[in-house]
Amino acid sequence: MNSPDVPADVAAGSNPVWLPANQPTQFYAGGDSIEALRGVGNARTDHGPEDWVGSTTTRYGKETDGLTMLGNGQWLRDAVRQHPENWLGTAHSARFGGDPAVLVKLLDAGQRLPVHCHPSDAFARKHMGSHFGKTEAWIIVGTPDDGGNVHIGFRGDESGATVADWVAEQDTAAMLDALNPVTVRPGDTVFVPAGLPHAIGAGVFIVELQQPTDLSVTLEWKDFLDSEAGGHLGFGYDVVLDCVDRSGWDADRLKQIVRRTEDSSPVTDLLGPDAASFFRAQRIRGGAALDASFSILVALEGSGTIRTETGDVPVAKGDTYVFPHAAGQATVEGDIVAIRCLPPEVAE
Repeated sequence: MNSPDVPADVAAGSNPVWLPANQPTQFYAGGDSIEALRGVGNARTDHGPEDWVGSTTTRYGKETDGLTMLGNGQWLRDAVRQHPENWLGTAHSARFGGDPAVLVKLLDAGQRLPVHCHPSDAFARKHMGSHFGKTEAWIIVGTPDDGGNVHIGFRGDESGATVADWVAEQDTAAMLDALNPVTVRPGDTVFVPAGLPHAIGAGVFIVELQQPTDLSVTLEWKDFLDSEAGGHLGFGYDVVLDCVDRSGWDADRLKQIVRRTEDSSPVTDLLGPDAASFFRAQRIRGGAALDASFSILVALEGSGTIRTETGDVPVAKGDTYVFPHAAGQATVEGDIVAIRCLPPEVAE
């Protein structure tokens, strides 16, 4: 893993910046897979299951927890706000200001996560004072040998009263039984629209893209959270359960959001057009030609060089970088395989 010197103008958004692990403490176990990717000693394994990569987003209710700090001691969030056009480009900053509008995580489920969902933009604006809700997507990069278990969407339509009863009684068995069990393997992707109830199973390791909030409605809070208040974010379940997608998701509908893209092209679009207004993701390899964009890079395999307009960037398995728009177009050399995470699509 590389750990290059910090350039003097790191905050200006002129050059790509290498990022160490950034793992705020969570309520669930995990972290071993993050360390295995990044290298022994390069990540915490005690309740550090999420590495917030290039984060300008804080944990819910926190002032700075979750933010990425640059090597000069400045928060990346503040650097982006000071130089938005360098970091984000003119078109993006005209629409979103100094907000990248995307959060990227490495998420290592050391145990099954609780059944939960996330509010939509409209719900978050109305009830939570947030411009963004939390649509997300998972790029599966590791599972147990026989595949990983996730639960996604109710198998049939459910009434509001039924869901409210499950939550009030903390009936875990009923919640899980009502959800679709899905087996995922490395290379799969899952697009998770806001409101869709889901739970990630133990041993699943993902690169997660999401809208830049930490808003989660936890239906199954018992044995996970300290109290039910954390489950409804202090708004009450009578309010937040209205954000839950209670419609049925049959096999045909699930096929629209659970995908597998198998090819060895230099650049592969992983999430498709339905996700593009929220975020985008590419698998990149040697030979790739990349457009100028703010992006978060997660190197999964091999090593190589990314040649940008502002200089060459050595990249090896386990490295994570934030690339500013001002670094310009780039080409990829070597046997590197990486995930390139991008903000919402904005017309130039």
